[in-house]
Amino acid sequence: MKSIVVRAFWDSETKVWVASSEDVPGLATEAETIDELTAKLKTMIPELIKANGLAEEFHGEVPLYLMAEQVSKIQLSA
Repeated sequence: MKSIVVRAFWDSETKVWVASSEDVPGLATEAETIDELTAKLKTMIPELIKANGLAEEFHGEVPLYLMAEQVSKIQLSA
């Protein structure tokens, strides 16, 4: 079964999650929360699959893997 992997990272300057995917050409979006990002992806991905003529590759229920990365700093005592 074909799946879709979306990679997202936290942009600390703009305070949004930025997402893209090599599996879905043209996918680039952002949102303030992971939940908002997931909702956007569930709308955008089917539209982009259709627009890119990939409907035969992806059909029915397709697993969506959202790989989120956030880097932060913690203070450790010496």
